[in-house]
Amino acid sequence: MIQDETAVTVPDSDIDLFTDEALTDPYPLFTALRGVGPVVRLPKYAFAVLTRYEDVRRALEDWETFSSASGVGLNPAINSAMSGTIINSDPPHHTSLRTVLSARLAPRALAQMKSSIVEKAERFVDELVDRRAFDAVTDLARTFPMAVVLDLLGFPEDGRDQLLRWGSATFDAMGPDNARSADALPVAAEMFAWLATSCTPDRMRSGGFATTIHEAAARGDIPQEAVIPLMAGYSIPAFDTTISTIASAISLFARFPEQWALVRADPGLIPAAINEVLRLEPPIPLFARVLTRPYRGLLGAGERVLLLFGSANRDERKFVDADRFDVRRNPVDHLTFGYGIHGCPGQGLARMEIQALLAALARRVSRFEVTAPPRRELNNMTRALASLPVAVV
Repeated sequence: MIQDETAVTVPDSDIDLFTDEALTDPYPLFTALRGVGPVVRLPKYAFAVLTRYEDVRRALEDWETFSSASGVGLNPAINSAMSGTIINSDPPHHTSLRTVLSARLAPRALAQMKSSIVEKAERFVDELVDRRAFDAVTDLARTFPMAVVLDLLGFPEDGRDQLLRWGSATFDAMGPDNARSADALPVAAEMFAWLATSCTPDRMRSGGFATTIHEAAARGDIPQEAVIPLMAGYSIPAFDTTISTIASAISLFARFPEQWALVRADPGLIPAAINEVLRLEPPIPLFARVLTRPYRGLLGAGERVLLLFGSANRDERKFVDADRFDVRRNPVDHLTFGYGIHGCPGQGLARMEIQALLAALARRVSRFEVTAPPRRELNNMTRALASLPVAVV
């Protein structure tokens, strides 16, 4: 637990992390905020931010002080709508929700899926590379995870085609009260309505994650009202984070071909390369917490605090030459998947998908060449590309 009651004035900053320019490239702003201090107030949004690695990691460890139960988003509407989800809860409720799918996402269960995912990746990459040119987002990063995860979730066919749009809107709606979150809220509401009306036990594939959640409620392991939030909590990030990381990996390897050459020469570097991609380009660069007690004499109980994972991962106090992409670095302690009890429960599956794709690509592609300007998808809470046209050699 964080215990340091030294009274220090928290500096203010007029930096706005939610403009189009900031969402396009937040890293210079993160650097500036780290320079201002470890804790900085952003008066425009009436919350503080933690900017440096050590402070963010310690906050993630201390869930009793930095609570998720009041919402990890930045406006009351979405926090209310997502109340009871796995990311918007603390123990003991969080523990009961997480336990429902823990066996399905445990290493032993994932090991049983590995050969199937590898085979899918091999076939998928064969077909894609034969084309010699494709969009690394729409043809690769989005398509492969959807093929894997939709079957695991077991959702009905009708409505599946909207999941990417709904997931993106849900993250966008988690931003501050700005035009982007206001536009996204009704779209996010469509997903919750679909989960309630279409994702019922009689309409889903037996054995899927969603069926497991319904069965847990039927046994009384979780309350019935937790079913929809839990399905949302696993389906929303299941696509967005994996898609973003795959696209970021291809973008980085295209920009730094010497790093791709290292991976091709030693495929054993792929897990380290994935960690480095996640460190440099976290798909979710920030989440909020609410303080249950004063923090180091700097902030008071009840204040909303933004944890800047994207800034912490590039903190020069932690990582040498922190802005450099180096697949040999292997930053296993990056904070992209969170830390402590809120560490991403699906990260093992995401890593397996990404590793299978990169391994298949490493055997077939000597380099990636970007053939048209990449286009970024602007979102309050996620960092992703919308298009990345490439040719492969």
